[in-house]
Amino acid sequence: MSDLAIEKETKETSDSRSMFREALSKFGALIGLVLLCVTLTILSDKFFTLNNIMNIARQSSINALLALGMLLPILTAGIDLSVGSVLALAIMLMGIVTVNWGASPLIGILVCLVIGALCGWLNGIMLTKLRLPHPFISTLGMMNVARGLALIVTGAAPIAGFPYAIQYVGSEFIGPFPVSFLLVILMYVAFHLFLTRTATGRYIYAIGGNKEAARLSGINVDKVLVIVYTISGLMAGLAGLVMVGRVNSAFPLAGVSYELDAIAAVIIGGASFFGGVGTVWGTLIGAMIIAVLRNGLNLLNVSADFQIAVIGLVIIAAVYVDVVRQRSIQKQ
Repeated sequence: MSDLAIEKETKETSDSRSMFREALSKFGALIGLVLLCVTLTILSDKFFTLNNIMNIARQSSINALLALGMLLPILTAGIDLSVGSVLALAIMLMGIVTVNWGASPLIGILVCLVIGALCGWLNGIMLTKLRLPHPFISTLGMMNVARGLALIVTGAAPIAGFPYAIQYVGSEFIGPFPVSFLLVILMYVAFHLFLTRTATGRYIYAIGGNKEAARLSGINVDKVLVIVYTISGLMAGLAGLVMVGRVNSAFPLAGVSYELDAIAAVIIGGASFFGGVGTVWGTLIGAMIIAVLRNGLNLLNVSADFQIAVIGLVIIAAVYVDVVRQRSIQKQ
C-alpha cells in the first residue's frame, strides 16, 4: 500500500472516530434513556404503563425544575450548592404567610418565588461584588444560612394545610398529564428560547467558554452572573411550590441533597463542568434518567441504599465522559 493510501485510510479512520464521538456527545443521554426504558420494560411488566409513565413525569418535576436552574451556573463554569436549602426556606416562609397568617395564596406564591430569587441574587452579589474566589464558596455559605433560617423561622416545626390554589400545581392533572410536568415543559421551552434567542443567553455560553475573553469583548460578566444565580434561586422557589402541592405541607429539612440530583441531571444530560457546553433538552433527559432509574429500581424491589449507589455510579460515568470529551477537545 502506498504512503498516500495509508494517509487517506488514517484520515478516514480519524474522521469516523470524530463523528462517533460527536454523535455520542449529542445523543448519548437520549440513547441511554431509551436503553434504560427498554431494559426496565423487559424486567418489569408494570413499568411501561400509562399510570407509571405519568407517575415518573410527576416524580421528576421537582428535580427537573431545580436542574433547569442549575444548568445556568454550570454553563458559566460555576455551581449552585444552595438550591435545596433555598427551596426549604422559600416554602417555610410561604407556609407562615398563607397558613399561619391567613394571607391569600397569590401572596404566598409570590413570597415563595421572591425568596428563592433573593437568595440567588445574594449568591450572585457575593460572587461578583465580594469577589469570593469560586461560587462553590458563596453557594455553600448560602446553603447553610438558608437551611438555618428555615429551621429558625418555625422552630423546626412543619406547616400543613395549604390552600387548594397552592396545592393545584403539584397535585392536579389536566387529562392524563400532571400539571407539574406541563409546567416543566413550559419552563424548558422558555429556557430554550432564552438561551438560544437572546443576547444574555449567548453571553452565558461565552462566559463559560472563556470568562476573560468574554469580559474583553465587552460583555458585562458580573451582571450576567447575577442574573444566572438569581434565576437559579427563582427555580428553587418554583420547585418548592410544586413540592408543597404534592405533599400539602412544608418542612424545614425539605430539599436535603436535592442540589446533588440537580447537578447530576445537568451533567448526565451532557453539560460540561468546565462550562460553555449544555442544553436544556439534555438536562431534561438527565432528569428523566434519574427518575426512570429510581422508579425502575423501586419496581424491582431494590433497596434504597443500593439505589443511591447505582445513581452515584451513573454520575461518575457521566463526569468521566465529560472529562474524556474535554481531553479530546484539548488535543484538537
